[in-house]
Amino acid sequence: MSGTEVLTNAQKSADAIALAPHGSGAADQSRCLIWLGGLVDTGEFRDGGGENLYLRLASSTVDKESKVLKIILPIVASLLILASICLVWICKSRGKRRIKEIKNKHTPQHLQNSKLNELENESIDLPYICFEDIVTATDNFSDYKMLGKGGFGKVYKGLLGGGGTEVAVKRLSKSSGQGAEEFRNEVVLIAKLQHRNLVRLLGYCTHEDEKLLIYEYLPNKSLDAFLFDATRNSVLDWLTRFKVIKGIARGLLYLHQDSRLTIIHRDLKASNVLLDAEMNPKISDFGMARIFGGNEQQANTIHVVGTYGYMSPEYAMEGSFSVKSDTYSFGVLLLEIASGSKISSSHFMTDFTSLIAYAWSLWKDGNARELVDSSIVENCPLHEVLRCIHIGLLCVQDNPNARPLMSSTVFMLENETALLPTPKEPLYFRQRYDEVEDQRDTMGITLNKMTITMQEGR
Repeated sequence: MSGTEVLTNAQKSADAIALAPHGSGAADQSRCLIWLGGLVDTGEFRDGGGENLYLRLASSTVDKESKVLKIILPIVASLLILASICLVWICKSRGKRRIKEIKNKHTPQHLQNSKLNELENESIDLPYICFEDIVTATDNFSDYKMLGKGGFGKVYKGLLGGGGTEVAVKRLSKSSGQGAEEFRNEVVLIAKLQHRNLVRLLGYCTHEDEKLLIYEYLPNKSLDAFLFDATRNSVLDWLTRFKVIKGIARGLLYLHQDSRLTIIHRDLKASNVLLDAEMNPKISDFGMARIFGGNEQQANTIHVVGTYGYMSPEYAMEGSFSVKSDTYSFGVLLLEIASGSKISSSHFMTDFTSLIAYAWSLWKDGNARELVDSSIVENCPLHEVLRCIHIGLLCVQDNPNARPLMSSTVFMLENETALLPTPKEPLYFRQRYDEVEDQRDTMGITLNKMTITMQEGR
């Protein structure tokens, strides 16, 4: 029998079986059929009791294509994600490089080479404030909005934003050759410093040749506005003064020891200590600050900056500064707060070169009580004030190694039982006093000789 005949017979048999009624004995329920003819609509036979029909088809190319797509699509998607990540990273790297180039272009060389770079590697989360908003906030820098002025510019009170946030706007002087350096220092430093006794920087602005810093507004202005004003110094009772002293000490301790890098302020004075509504002190004006890192302990400069009277002898005469330079300034400030007198008050000039020499003379003779401000002397714990004067004299010793660190100073201020070493006489001021006396003696001899000569001439 030929193959054609077998298939034909099989087809006839299948047709016959498929059309057989369900349950017929002649129909074998277990069988395998090969369908070669046209597909018959088996639904026509449902009424006759049909059965389930299972079809086995040849493998389709559609299945192969779907398998290929399942493999290729994840690979393509992964490549696209990696390409996007690389593109974003390249754009950010270029942006950071461009920003760094712009910063370096306007940064003085000694700042580029300093430890400041360690802070610059991280982004500074400090908002940029539009110049037009600042002009509006200060009424175009009106004089009646001015809070004060210094060597590098003026400070104005302003109201920023719809909520009317009170701020202090520091406008650096256009003619100041050091304005760019101060601006750079304050933005980089204060943006990273967070302490309750340091003034908080809220934003900055650069517009053409304008450089502005926006600080939190402190309603009581600076310490010198109370301390050296006879009509207002009564507001500073001893409890308030002692709180100010300890707050300044803690702020310096943070700068010297507890911040990420050691920071030397270099211009600590009464006008750079601001007071908030509760008379809490906040150290401000970091334009002259310098950073130490690693094992660096001191540095030298040929460009001495700061305020005479508050400068340590080694800094004023040799340009050498360290954390002990700030300790010296703190000692001067401590004596000013206790006495209510400026370091260079004129009534000391008759017999003493400065407040330090006067304080030493009184303390040495056991008369330190005479140094205490007359507005508080009757209503203060005298032993506490005299202890502060003693600590102040320790801080203003000529030898930097003899001065205490701010950690020791804070401990001595907060622990009345801590023993205080005996301060040494400030030789720097004694030498200056001797020079003044020598000049007076020389002038006297010269005048006498001139008088005698004139008498002989007659």
